Amino acid sequence: MTSHAFKMQSMIPGVNDELEVEKEPNASETTDFTPSPLFERVERARRRKHKIRETHITLAHGSGGKTMHELIEALFLDYFRNPLLEQLEDQAVFEVGHPEGAASRLAFTTDSYVVDPIFFPGGDIGKLAINGTVNDLAVSGARPLYLSAGFILEEGFPIADLKRIVESMRDAARVAGVEIVTGDTKIVQQGGADKVFINTAGIGLIEKPVRISSAAARPGDKVILSGTIGDHGTTIMIARGELELETELASDSAPLNLLVQEMVETAHELNALNGIHCLRDPTRGGVATTLNEIALSSEVCIEIREDLLPVREEVKGACEILGLDPLYVANEGKLVAIVSAEIAEPLLEKIRKNAAGESACIIGEVKAVPQGIVAMVTGFGGTRIVDMLAGEQLPRIC
Repeated sequence: MTSHAFKMQSMIPGVNDELEVEKEPNASETTDFTPSPLFERVERARRRKHKIRETHITLAHGSGGKTMHELIEALFLDYFRNPLLEQLEDQAVFEVGHPEGAASRLAFTTDSYVVDPIFFPGGDIGKLAINGTVNDLAVSGARPLYLSAGFILEEGFPIADLKRIVESMRDAARVAGVEIVTGDTKIVQQGGADKVFINTAGIGLIEKPVRISSAAARPGDKVILSGTIGDHGTTIMIARGELELETELASDSAPLNLLVQEMVETAHELNALNGIHCLRDPTRGGVATTLNEIALSSEVCIEIREDLLPVREEVKGACEILGLDPLYVANEGKLVAIVSAEIAEPLLEKIRKNAAGESACIIGEVKAVPQGIVAMVTGFGGTRIVDMLAGEQLPRIC
C-alpha cells in the first residue's frame, strides 16, 4: 500500500504544512527552477536524521506522512536494519535459486487493514486487503502469485458480515489471478478491536529484467498518473456520514497487476525495459506523499502541473467543504509511473486502453534541482512546494 516495508494506519486527521513560493513561470509550459535560500533550507531540514520526538505512540504515527516516516526510520529501520529493508520500498525484492542454476527474482510484501466503515460503495475491507497487497507486488514489476490472510476478530462480530468479507476476498483474488494459500485467525474480547482487522502478505515472481525502484527517477523523466485522484478517501468520508452528500462516487479499489504487465510488455517490445523507472500506488497520503518519497529517494525534483491533475467534481466539492487537498487523499486503484521521456507516450497510450487507466495523463516531469522537493505550478502561474503531511487528513481509510 504505502511506501516503506513498515506500514502503519492513522485514525485522526493531521495538518498540511505546505509552503508557498512565488516565481514567474509561464503556466503553459514546464519551467526550470532557480534554487533559492528557501528551497535550500527545506532541503537541508528534510535530510536531517529522523528522531522520534514523542514519548508515546500517537495516531499520527500511522498517517503515511512525516510522523510515520520518523517512526519507521528512527525505530524500526534502526533495529531491523538490513540491505533489503534499507531500500524502504513497498515490497522487498530478492533472488532465490540454486547457486549453480538460474536465480529467480521474487517480491514479498505485507499490509494490514483497519478501514472504517468495513463496507462502503465500491468495496469492503476484504476487497481492499486483496487489491492492496496485489498492487504492492505489481509495482515492483512482479506477477503476484500467492497471498496469506490473517484476521483479528472482535467478540460478537456477526458471522454474516464475516462471510460477506471472505466472499469478497475470494472474488477479488480470482479477478487478480492470485490464490490465498495460508492464514490465521485470532479473536479478542469485545472492545479489544473494532469489528475486524485484516493482514495480508503476498509473494510474486519478477519475470522480466526490470529494475523498478523509488530511487530510480532521473531528470527528464515524465510523471504519468493512471486516473482520477482522491476517489477512495472521499468515498470513505461520505460513507461515514461525515458529509450529507448524495453521490454515485465509489472507491477505486482495483488490482493493477494486469495494467503493469501490459506496461512492461510494451516497454519490452520497444526494447526499453530500463525506461520504466518508478511505479507506485498512491494510497495513504495520496499522490503528494508518493511523489515526495520518490523525490527524496531519487534525489531529484518532481514538478507537476495543477491544471493537469485529474479530479472528479464530487471529490473537488467534498474536499472544498472540509478544507482538504485531493493531492493528499487516498487512492486504492491508481498508479503513478515515472518513465523515460522516450517511452512516455507509447506507455500512456497503452495505459489508456486498460479499464484501470482510461483517464491516464502526464502530470509533470522530473528535474535535477532542487533535490528532494515536489513542486507544483499552480493555475495562477506561481509555484508552491508540495510537502508531506505532518499527520493525516482522513482517518482509517485503508
